[in-house]
Amino acid sequence: MSEDAVHPYQSLTPGLVMDAIESLGYRCDCRTLALNSYENRVYQVGIEEGEPVIAKFYRPERWSDEQIAEEHRFCFELEEHELPVVAPLRGEQGESLFRYQGFRFALYPRKGGHAPEFDDLDNLLILGRLMGRIHRVGALRPFDHRPRLDCQSYGHDSVALIAERFIPQEYRASYTGLTRDLLQALDEIMEGGRGLSFIRVHGDCHTGNMLWRDNAPHFVDFDDARMAPAVQDLWMMLSGDRPRQSAQLAEIIEGYNEFFDFHPGELRLVEALRTLRMLHYSAWLARRWVDPAFPMHFPWFNTVQYWGEHILHLREQLAALNEQPLQLA
Repeated sequence: MSEDAVHPYQSLTPGLVMDAIESLGYRCDCRTLALNSYENRVYQVGIEEGEPVIAKFYRPERWSDEQIAEEHRFCFELEEHELPVVAPLRGEQGESLFRYQGFRFALYPRKGGHAPEFDDLDNLLILGRLMGRIHRVGALRPFDHRPRLDCQSYGHDSVALIAERFIPQEYRASYTGLTRDLLQALDEIMEGGRGLSFIRVHGDCHTGNMLWRDNAPHFVDFDDARMAPAVQDLWMMLSGDRPRQSAQLAEIIEGYNEFFDFHPGELRLVEALRTLRMLHYSAWLARRWVDPAFPMHFPWFNTVQYWGEHILHLREQLAALNEQPLQLA
């Protein structure tokens, strides 16, 4: 169903959610809690005489069945290597992707925890070890159906959408000229990384996808898993000024190298990947603007103030792309 029509999630009522879960043999206790998710719809659902489950209803038309299956197989593979990831629950036939009234969904066990504190260098050492273990498995084989993180989809396509349909007239010239320079720089940097390895990665390692409990992390939500350089899963753990980022990086890589070799040449991609994420994020909001949840939860998007600040941040990124990359001591 096209997102230009009535949005399909409008029919995803609590009753339908419980009916979908009960179609698999569970008995819901009518406690349904919508969780903080916008790309997909995710619910915690109480189960009679059992632990609650997490139900993830995939956004229609985003991923193919084959791409979702690869996400799940990657999680199962990591789980088999005793890595702390939250993998989907499987049915009696081993299936993990289910259907109900036009929706595709998966169930997960509920895992509690809080976001890790990146200011604690000991935490970063632990996370570095975990990422090294994940990437050691991720490098064993490629994805066949999931996409590759590239400048075309994250950069050029994003800019084209914003320039055509969203940027206000008063900012059009500035945005067009700035993004032309940015994309040229990004193309050169990403092209220069052709000799680097692309492996299966988590793809979206922000604090909301890492749950910390009992002094150890576990990873959730592999929805953005794709082929990318290993550093894609590391750079979002860095924050603060350059000396602080250097100290954080040293801890992460020390732990990482205990299990998988990090290629220092990938550090030149950090600011390029940050810039691509910024461009892609704005385009993601734009593409989802017909989903009623987005105007409600992101009211600041597509305002004159937003675009002015966005252009300012992109100018800062253009300067950052011309700076020397972080270095390992």
